[in-house]
Amino acid sequence: MSPTDDTDALEELASLPTVAHPTASPDGDEVALYYDGTGRNELHVLDIETGELEQWSDGEVPRNARWFLKWGADGDRVFFHRDEDGDEQNDIYAIDRDGTVEPIVEMEGQCMLTSVAADGSRIVFGSSRDGQMNVYARDLATGETTKLTDYERAVWGAHLSPDGERIAYATNETDDFDNQDAYVADADGSNPRNLELGEVGAECGPADWGPDGDRLLVSDNTPDLGRVGVYDLDADAVTWLGDGEYDEEGVAFLNDGRVLASRERDAVTMPVVYDPGTGEGRELDLPEGVASTGWGYSSPDLGGGRVLVEHTTPTRRTELLAYDLDSDSAETLLEADHGPFEPDDFADAEYFTVESDGVPDTPQRAVEHDPYDELEIGALLYDSGERPSPLIVNPHGGPMARDAKQFDLYTQVLAMRGYSVLQVNYRGSTGRGREFKERLLDDWGGAEQGDVATAAEHVVAERDWIDDDRVVVFGGSYGGYSAYWQAVQYPDLYDAAVAWIGITDLADMYENTMPHFRTELMEKYLGTPDENPDLYEERSPVTHIENVDSPLLVVHGVNDRRVPVSQARIVREALDDAGYEEGPDGDFEYEELGEEGHASSDQQQKLRLFRLLDDFLDRRVGAPAAAEADD
Repeated sequence: MSPTDDTDALEELASLPTVAHPTASPDGDEVALYYDGTGRNELHVLDIETGELEQWSDGEVPRNARWFLKWGADGDRVFFHRDEDGDEQNDIYAIDRDGTVEPIVEMEGQCMLTSVAADGSRIVFGSSRDGQMNVYARDLATGETTKLTDYERAVWGAHLSPDGERIAYATNETDDFDNQDAYVADADGSNPRNLELGEVGAECGPADWGPDGDRLLVSDNTPDLGRVGVYDLDADAVTWLGDGEYDEEGVAFLNDGRVLASRERDAVTMPVVYDPGTGEGRELDLPEGVASTGWGYSSPDLGGGRVLVEHTTPTRRTELLAYDLDSDSAETLLEADHGPFEPDDFADAEYFTVESDGVPDTPQRAVEHDPYDELEIGALLYDSGERPSPLIVNPHGGPMARDAKQFDLYTQVLAMRGYSVLQVNYRGSTGRGREFKERLLDDWGGAEQGDVATAAEHVVAERDWIDDDRVVVFGGSYGGYSAYWQAVQYPDLYDAAVAWIGITDLADMYENTMPHFRTELMEKYLGTPDENPDLYEERSPVTHIENVDSPLLVVHGVNDRRVPVSQARIVREALDDAGYEEGPDGDFEYEELGEEGHASSDQQQKLRLFRLLDDFLDRRVGAPAAAEADD
């Protein structure tokens, strides 16, 4: 691919239609999904037999398709989450086939629908109304809301049993912040019972009820790599599936009793189907990439042994498939839409590994570290084809996440502009088991940042086509924290930095993020500011802001409730106090994005960010084509 100065390319890329959150109807004849083929995100329903895609909404659903959908029990309406301009303080609404929209739950905090009673009488949802995320039920006839749990730590994955008599969920009542246990309680929240399936410090939780309500599909990482099990409630015993070779997580029971799971290996995610009777399982026969049969609360069951699959690769956008588990064949339900582009126009991903002890050769400026354990770190490199090519180092968010072989629009935008992109699955990333993930505990801004810098050094040294005078770090969310931290810890490595919705001040983040992020993220990884004040100060990028030595772009959504906009305002003030000049020709640039929270899938909001990013890189490190002409 060759770069172009034609900014229409950014608009074309931002306008590529996106499919989000497909979920099968109760009878398996339809699929509800978000789709923005009109230019705005709208709720659509796909008829499996005819392939007809019918639009139900007309502006009533959020512009940003972050939150999932769920069918009503009768299959005649769909529940969705609605917030205010991306603030994620969701209320729950429903829309029917005529486009009639009805508010179902409107209350303070963030609401997350998790279960609909089989008889349609009520819904079960999580809410942070009273501070912490707990479980509530809503009677759809009377409108009465009842709080079912009242735990100090967040409660996740509340699933109502098929007969409506019990709920299963996950929470933590131990003193170990790493711990999570699976519980079963009566439908009103009484008589809760910890199933005690994993050791203390491991993460265990329910994924789905069996069709007859006598079994639970559970996930647990006690042995290190995640495993999937079927828990028999009558026998009070669990049968673990698979051979433990890969990190796996339970997804759903099918109506015929088979189990779907998700398997992660290297940079690939593939669905696995298990026969609980024999324990035998196999991956679905699909091209390697990222394939999903849904998560947690979305149904993939199309009936007749067929399941709904989302499939994507680095060069192919998401397509929807009906996969026949008996014949191992797939039928395309909704083709991938590449707009004016072809798959060959996009950069493919090369997966490689590098040995890292968390201490790169580049001098450390903020916090000095002795070498850590040497680990094999996985990474993806997208070659733009430009020679010489500038490099964008793009750490992922989370940090409990990873980069994989899927279509990444932000990466492809950069590659089309001539920038090669490096993504690093540093220690703390998912997909490598519990031990690898827990390497990040008590060490934000430590070895994981060294892993990122080591991978960047490796690519610059080993790929002679990389321009080592044009290396940029760009990340969002925890990736934004990484961008800030790379800029203050390893300033000699980078020629510019872009921090998008990133964390700058850990104590302020603790005070102002949502309650469940405070306990499940901050306390888990760092303790509290009262317990570890020195760690909170030392690992805050703003503490070391005087180390910034190259142009910095700060971008943040004003409605962000995960990483509040105060994080950006704090670093802006610190840069100003340290004598840095703000402006297009200054030391840093600052942009707040209105009507937007923690990123957005909306086409116009994506385009706004693409243009900001493209303009900054063009001016600060030089557009690849212009640099080539100067040579």
